[in-house]
Formats: sequence, C-alpha cells, structure tokens
Amino acid sequence: MSTSSRRIVFASVVSLTLVSSYCMAFPTLAQDSTNVPASPSGSLDLPPTDEGLEGAGPIRRYDWFRNLWKQRRSQWIKQKERDQGSLVFFGDSITQGWGENFKGEFGTAKLANRGISGDTTRGMLLRLNEDVLSLNPSGIVLLMGTNDLEEKAEPETIADNVALIIQKIHQHNPNTPVVLCLVFPASESKARPASKIREINRLLVSRVKDDEKVSVVDTWSLFANDKGDAKPEEFPDLLHPNDIGYRKWAQTLRPVLEARKLIAPIAASKE
Repeated sequence: MSTSSRRIVFASVVSLTLVSSYCMAFPTLAQDSTNVPASPSGSLDLPPTDEGLEGAGPIRRYDWFRNLWKQRRSQWIKQKERDQGSLVFFGDSITQGWGENFKGEFGTAKLANRGISGDTTRGMLLRLNEDVLSLNPSGIVLLMGTNDLEEKAEPETIADNVALIIQKIHQHNPNTPVVLCLVFPASESKARPASKIREINRLLVSRVKDDEKVSVVDTWSLFANDKGDAKPEEFPDLLHPNDIGYRKWAQTLRPVLEARKLIAPIAASKE
C-alpha cells in the first residue's frame, strides 16, 4: 500500500476487507446534573445560541438532549485522569450504545466512550477539546453525521464539520491515528435517505484521501441492503444496530485497530 495514498479499508465479517457506516440518536432521557463543577473551558451547558460557535449546521437543544449532554459530560470530567491515553470512540447514540465495556468486543484495551445520543457533527465539534483531546488519546474512532440529516443539514456541511474535527485532532497531536467510520445506512422513513448518506460518505472519503493518519472504514457497505437502507435484522428501528450489528461493526474495526496498534491482536488458538 502506497504511503502517499489514503487508506480505505474494506472488510466483511469473515475477511479483512472492510465495509459500511452511520450514526444517530435514541431518546435517552437523562437526569439533570446540578451542582456539577464546570469544565476548565467553561460551562457544561449547551450554549443558548449558535452565535460565535465554530462549524456550521444544526446543534440540538431539546430538553432531553440538554440534560443528557450535561449529565454525560459531567461524569466524564470525574473520569478524566482515569481515561488518559485511551482509545476514544467519539460519536452519537450509536457510539453511546456500545456502553462502557464495549460489549466485551475489544478485550482488555483501554477504551473511552464519548458518544452522546442525538448529537450532531457541530455539537461534537463544540465538545471535542474537553471530551476527547484532553484525554491525549492513543487513537480516535469517529462515527457521526446521521442526526445532522434529520435536522436538514446538507451533506457538504456535514463533511466540512467532520473535516474540521479531524484537522483539530491533527493540530493537537499530528501522530494520533484516526479511524473514520462512514455514515451507516438508515431509511428515508427516518429522514435519512440513502442518496444523502452516499453523498456524505463520498465527500468524507474525498476530504481525507491523502491523509495518512486517517483510516476510512466503509461501514456503510457492511450494513446496507440492495436499496442502500439498513436491514431490520441488524437495525430493528432502522437507525440503531442491535447486538448482531455491533458484533459486525467490531469485527470490521478489529483488523484496522490492530494494524494501527491501538488494540492487541487476538491470540491465535493452538488449533
């Protein structure tokens, strides 16, 4: 593989050829966190308006989302020292859905889950420094963009925000490996048509094609049916993967993470 070319890794569950992607938000209502110390960069509350904020496109401000944003970020502040040097998964509800132990899929690797259900790419840009870069991560797995579609953002806006997030990661530490998962398939019935997701993914690939620190994992192809939509047997609500979906995603990610030395290889059996 040429060192001057972009890495695009395609895989099936049974081979090392990598494929597919997407992200989103399930309505997890969180307790309102009160009397929580603010982060060093300011309040944990969502800014009341978009004025002066980086990036473009939507930031969600529903009550349930404000509460969840504050609750999860308040907990992460308490874990900051513990999570130093982790492999960070950064995203929305699909990332949050891994849970804290990532369903046991990555062995004893030191991992940190920084997913917030319902978040958009601009919201993630807003919390990148405090939630991710402050951990000095060993690597970062990105999956984002589906919620922007529901809020009527255009693919170009979404791709620009992701590119800005990657740029800021490089500025913090140019040696940090980034694994960019393409947006997962969903459904037009969920305001996430396949045509828009394909365009986001095309733009994402074009943005990073010459970036040797970014490995693109085509998680869209891994899950899409012949119409480009999610399969009910893997995404019962056509938005979020079930255990089958998470297992496929993990098996697709593992060779990439091993190649980047972000997780240890599974020990080969004697057989």
